[in-house]
Amino acid sequence: MKILFVCTGNICRSPTAEGVLRARLTARGLGHVAVDSAGTHSYHVGEAPDVRSIRAAKKRGVSIENQRARKVTPQDFYAFDLLLACDDGHLDILQRAKPKDATATVALFLDYAGVGGQVPDPYYGDATGFEQVLDLCEAGAEGVIEKLPPTHHKKHWKY
Repeated sequence: MKILFVCTGNICRSPTAEGVLRARLTARGLGHVAVDSAGTHSYHVGEAPDVRSIRAAKKRGVSIENQRARKVTPQDFYAFDLLLACDDGHLDILQRAKPKDATATVALFLDYAGVGGQVPDPYYGDATGFEQVLDLCEAGAEGVIEKLPPTHHKKHWKY
């Protein structure tokens, strides 16, 4: 089972979602689910998450400081079962980039998780925006976990 979260530069929203879901999966003994994140653009490739994201996540016991930004690749549409976009713009980019024979499902993170809405970009705001992203990622992570199949077989996903 492999899940990829996607935002613009892979330094705020998607690394937060990755960290939150990974922490929740580990706490539940669901280590068989692999989680990663990437960006639709290469602005920050190789960089750590935004220090404000790291700080906000750390306050909630989630470690994201060792992650490094990368850009989505065509191979991701085959390597991952599920690509979850943080907003409609990311979803559009992913849907246009998805190869016709790709095996991954592409969806909007919060819609897929049953929460609804989009994860807003906190980059140009203050600390409250990063807290809001965490709130949404925590709620979304719970929704994703509820949809995990009982086995490793993709046919059991609840799309």
